[in-house]
Amino acid sequence: MDQLSKKQQNPQEEERVLDNKRKRISYSELKIWSECSFRHKLAYIDQLSNYVGNEYTAFGTAIHGVCENIVPDNSIDGFKVFKEAFGSELRSLDRSTLNKDLVVEMLGQSEKIIPNILPALSSHFGNYSIVSVEEGLYETINDFETNINFKGFIDLVIKTDDGVYHIIDWKSCSWGWKAQKKSEALIVYQLSLYKKFFAEKHDIDPDNIETHFALLKRTASKNNVEIFRVSNGKKRIDNAVQLLKKAIFNIKSKNFVKNRLSCRYCEFKDTAHCP
Repeated sequence: MDQLSKKQQNPQEEERVLDNKRKRISYSELKIWSECSFRHKLAYIDQLSNYVGNEYTAFGTAIHGVCENIVPDNSIDGFKVFKEAFGSELRSLDRSTLNKDLVVEMLGQSEKIIPNILPALSSHFGNYSIVSVEEGLYETINDFETNINFKGFIDLVIKTDDGVYHIIDWKSCSWGWKAQKKSEALIVYQLSLYKKFFAEKHDIDPDNIETHFALLKRTASKNNVEIFRVSNGKKRIDNAVQLLKKAIFNIKSKNFVKNRLSCRYCEFKDTAHCP
């Protein structure tokens, strides 16, 4: 049976699930809520998500795995890690839907990215030490009254010779990001929240933490690994926290409004749950 066809929960069960989900919120959940709170309800409260990956998500997962492995240990064969992870991800998909030509292209594209990951880090940051890789966050939200924790995973944290901590999030993409996307509030808030809760977790002065996105570009003709700093001062972090507060309040209040402007790529579009 299609997972989207699960029976609707009764009010008591919905309340139980809602209470459970209120115990933590991640950036990805916040982003979905911000884009469409009704989609958030279907995915996180009703638990009707029927997400299916594709070649692009398989590539993203595999190339992230490469970064996770070779940054702390440069003796590891990144190409081997990629091929094994990419193959594993593809095997979990419906083979009849796979674009075999695209898969072959992606194998070649990985060869342009992987050799440039470590040099890009050295070029951008100079000498650095690794603080953590895939660091988990499960932090109390103290900025307003709530029983929810913030949950997340930071791809990479390094510390440069000047004593500054750098939070880095890997993003796989095609040719890169336009300037508008690089500064788009909802995207940047991921790093805003990571900076805030990392600082609180380790009792580090936020002024001593910088944040960066690292783009892993499949189709770029050059600069296949681009690292750029994202400004995250107090005002931007405060704005991210206010969005977090708004989301938690509305989820608790069961205010789930459909945003028809976000339907295009929604998994629930034209289903019985959102006709």
